[in-house]
Amino acid sequence: MDLTKILFALGGVLFLLLLGLALGRLWRSDARVFRRMIIAIVVVIVAVVAFAGIKVKLVMTKMASFPKGPPPEAVTTAKLESQKWPQSLRAVGSVEPIQGVLIAADLPGVVKAVRFESGSRVKAGDVLVEIDTQQEQAQLRSAEAKRDMMGLSLRRAQDLLRTQANSQSQLDQAQADFRTSDAAVSETQAVISRKTIKAPFDGVAGVRQVNPGQYVNAGAAIVPVTALENLYVNFSVPQQNLSRLQPGTEVRVSSDATGRDVFTGKITAVNSMVDEATRNILVQATVANPETKLRPGIFVSVEVVLPETDEIVAAPASAIAYAPFGDSVYVVEEMKDPEGKSYKGVRQQFVKVGATRGDLIALTSGVKPGEEVVTSGVFKLRPKAAVNVNNTVQPGADPKPTPADT
Repeated sequence: MDLTKILFALGGVLFLLLLGLALGRLWRSDARVFRRMIIAIVVVIVAVVAFAGIKVKLVMTKMASFPKGPPPEAVTTAKLESQKWPQSLRAVGSVEPIQGVLIAADLPGVVKAVRFESGSRVKAGDVLVEIDTQQEQAQLRSAEAKRDMMGLSLRRAQDLLRTQANSQSQLDQAQADFRTSDAAVSETQAVISRKTIKAPFDGVAGVRQVNPGQYVNAGAAIVPVTALENLYVNFSVPQQNLSRLQPGTEVRVSSDATGRDVFTGKITAVNSMVDEATRNILVQATVANPETKLRPGIFVSVEVVLPETDEIVAAPASAIAYAPFGDSVYVVEEMKDPEGKSYKGVRQQFVKVGATRGDLIALTSGVKPGEEVVTSGVFKLRPKAAVNVNNTVQPGADPKPTPADT
């Protein structure tokens, strides 16, 4: 409207200017030339004003067709749903072997042979390392020869006693000498057996720490052997949760060392004492490890699944806008612009987030079931911004996702 007034004012100024010029020439020309000039001036002015008016109207019409403010942002949305999630306790635990031992040399000697490879599976009774027993073998032959001699002496004493050519005390001495020599044989055999180191149970051998020809002292480490099919997970929880922990309660275990794998097990033991320093109680769970991905010694995240359930409002995790001053979601609603026209816009709503389940996150306050929230494009929104909802492709909202590229 202001532009139209300006154009008409310019047209009026131009008209007065031309009229002044024409009147000025009136004094220097005849009436005939003056009339022609006046007609030409009027025609030009009318044409200019008409053309300006048409252009102004077209421009104003085009501007009126443009929406006021920025264009709507393209987003995806989801309806909030009320769900029942099992209550759980979370803790950090450590993996321990149910059967695991560092095999060491029982007696000193030179390693004669190593019968296993590092990282290989071994069975109970498999020979792992042989320590040289040449000296013991010689001692065994000497002891066996002495025992045989004592056996002959014993039989001779028995025969003499039957003919009354020998006394009972001599027979008793012969029997004692035989038993002593037989014990010496058994002792030497035990020493030889102790120098053959065997696997105590089925498991996986670790990295060997000896080589053939190496001299080892008594107690020197040979190799760790661990059974990995089932493992203990030890973790601590605050004492106020003691009544909620019962043997048989399900636990879920995960670790960054095993990627996205989740291992399940059950609580098998709760410690009989609470730690006086931390007021935490130690809990032990037994977890199946069929693919032997878990290894003793690693830290794990433990989730104890309790029988109670919580009713929560679940939303895709991508709907949360995280910020230092508070987490929020954008709720889609019908709104009105300053001119009273309706449009689809967003309202920023601060929320309190809770536990997560896969792609979903619990919202414990701030929203209610049935509300429509933005699930993608959150970062480019502001309160009362117009949105264009397109749910052709939506972000994941699976409580137990199984990505294809794990």
